[in-house]
Amino acid sequence: MDDKGSTASRSEAVAAVPPACRWATASPEGRPGTGEERFRGLLEAAPDAMVIVDDTGIIRLVNAQTEALFGYRRLELLGRPVELLVPGRFRDHHQLHRDGYAANRQVRPMGAGLELHGLRKDGTEFPVEISLSPLETADGLLVSAAVRDVSDRKAAEERFRGLLEAAPDAMVIVDDTGAIKLVNAQTKTLFGYQREELLGQNVELLIPGRFRAQHTRHREEYVASRQVRPMGAGLELHGLRKDGTEFPVEISLSPLETADGLLVSAAVRDVSDRKAAEQHINQLASLVESSQDAILAKTLDGHITYWNAAAQRLYGYSAQEVIGRHVAMLALPDRAHEIDVLLDRLARGEKIEHFETLRVTGDGQLLDVDVTLWPTRAADGTVEGACAIVRDISDRKRAEAELQALYEQQRHIALTLQRSLMGTPPAIEGLATASRYLPATQGAGVGGDWFDLIPLGAGRVGILIGDVMGRGLDAAAVMGQLRAAAHALAKTGMEPRQLMQALDAIVTDLDLPDQLVTCCYLVLAPDTGEVILCSAGHLPALLADPTGGIRELQAPISAPLGVGGIPHEQARAAVPPGAALVLYTDGLIETPGSDIESRIAELTRTLDDAFASTDGLETIADGVLAALLPDVEGHNDDVTLLLARLPAAPLATATTDLPALASSVGDGRSFLTKTLTAWDCAHLADDARLLVSEVLTNALQHAQGPLGLHLRRTTTELTVEISDRSPHLPQPRLAAPDDESGRGLLLVDALAHSWGVRPTDDGKTTWFTLHTRDGGK
Repeated sequence: MDDKGSTASRSEAVAAVPPACRWATASPEGRPGTGEERFRGLLEAAPDAMVIVDDTGIIRLVNAQTEALFGYRRLELLGRPVELLVPGRFRDHHQLHRDGYAANRQVRPMGAGLELHGLRKDGTEFPVEISLSPLETADGLLVSAAVRDVSDRKAAEERFRGLLEAAPDAMVIVDDTGAIKLVNAQTKTLFGYQREELLGQNVELLIPGRFRAQHTRHREEYVASRQVRPMGAGLELHGLRKDGTEFPVEISLSPLETADGLLVSAAVRDVSDRKAAEQHINQLASLVESSQDAILAKTLDGHITYWNAAAQRLYGYSAQEVIGRHVAMLALPDRAHEIDVLLDRLARGEKIEHFETLRVTGDGQLLDVDVTLWPTRAADGTVEGACAIVRDISDRKRAEAELQALYEQQRHIALTLQRSLMGTPPAIEGLATASRYLPATQGAGVGGDWFDLIPLGAGRVGILIGDVMGRGLDAAAVMGQLRAAAHALAKTGMEPRQLMQALDAIVTDLDLPDQLVTCCYLVLAPDTGEVILCSAGHLPALLADPTGGIRELQAPISAPLGVGGIPHEQARAAVPPGAALVLYTDGLIETPGSDIESRIAELTRTLDDAFASTDGLETIADGVLAALLPDVEGHNDDVTLLLARLPAAPLATATTDLPALASSVGDGRSFLTKTLTAWDCAHLADDARLLVSEVLTNALQHAQGPLGLHLRRTTTELTVEISDRSPHLPQPRLAAPDDESGRGLLLVDALAHSWGVRPTDDGKTTWFTLHTRDGGK
């Protein structure tokens, strides 16, 4: 309540003032109370709330500011305990402090470091600062308390602290002596100290020891100059953590003028990551400049923005000559479109690796180069340019060309060697064939595949197909030996199983480590309508029936040649006239990751479709290769495919059995004469009878009965076969002038078109042929 409100209240107030508070001196005019009025005037003029209490804590005097600050009328305060103005939770402590002050009676200035609060009449609290002054009077001790509301300042301080805590950098505030007055939470995180460990400490605590003396000098100079220093002012600064580790920092400084003197605010930023990145960038820049490869950068429209020393050495242009120019200056006129295509791909964010092309140097020379390009991006991820690494591969290209020429030369030599080893199978009258051989596309191209067609006489044909496992000249050499041996053995007329046993022994004797051979031998007998076959681990032969359908020829498949000690078995299969055999090697059907059975099934379906659409074996062979080997340049094993259509059946046959008697020679001649007459081949009778007599007589003398006489006629040939039960094969020899024998086989050799002897399961068969074209129908 304002003390100017009424005369009565003023009287009451004066009456309440103890005598000790009244001025004892009289006024110059001699009027009593003038000094007391002067004291009251000073009290009311004070800017703060003034509360005067006695040594028991009773309020004796207040001013108008007290009424305004606490909300009480003056009379509501006078005579009341001062704890009325103190929040309840502090009253006990306040009384202790008041008693302690009465004992020491020292003046305490405003802002003495205590957190004080006042209590208004309406119950609200507010922060205050209080200065205390003791007043010695005749009636005892009085204490004058000047109370100041510091709510606004505290709010400002809180806002300042909030801003300080929200700062992204560590904030350290020091006074002009370097003592730390305030820090934020980021300072704790950055330096590792608790807040209380820093407050009051010298700021040099946060600086490595070797820099402290220099820092003290800089700090003193800054106090004198008091200029704002921004971050990154060009100084190399370091901080020191509590654990002793150092780290690079940037610091901005700002002076703060306060009532208590100069404060300096330091914003400290850890730049370890940036320094590491700068170091990394510098290292990369050094690598780029020292690179032996040309490195250049360009915009998305193709203008060069960077050019290293290697680019200058490669192209002959300095950086000043090319930067800003279009990269098309390095391309040949007919390759300018390449640049546009590459730039379009880079603009789409595509990386281009090892693009080989031609480029032109400053002096007009052509270079083979390998170019790797990748897009460069802006901070938002959009493509803004491109970088390129260019390597001169001219030497490599020349070496590759030389190697390719040498490779082609060696490949030609190897293939010539292999084709000479494989030989060229003869054309056999009446046997339509189509064959394909594809060398491997990897390495020298030579391998171990072979096939052979062997005329065995008497209308019979032998077919061989084999595969020496592995590739290269070693496999080709083994193949050549086996083909030659197999051809010679087959010409003896031996059974397929016997031939396979002989080849097995040859492979074993070659003593090649890990060398295995698969082989299949078939003998075609058109007059009996059968195929005799034996397989040593080879893929199954297929038969295309003229009535439709593809089937496997059923035969026991034994171990490959070279295993040794395993008997090989043969089988007979009936085949209709006009049927076709399909023989092949594993290069046709084996592919990485494929199942062999499924690939054979695929081959079977392909053949079925092909034979259903055409009779031409050549067309069928091409169709099979196209279906099973779509990439003719991508197979890593040689490929062999053989198609053979069986000869037509003979026009006529005749057979008779003869006992082992001398009369059988005449009976045989008679049977022959009658048969030839019936076939309109009487013009062959004289030679045929002579030859039959010689062979039958030889069989009676040296073999065992019964004897068999078999005649077969085709459009071009007459075949006569005499079988007996002796395994001994006749051998031609020169007879002495006085010998009674030894001339029969020489006579056969002289008169017959062809002749031979072949072993059979029961003995042997001797045969000869005569041409029928001069008089046969």
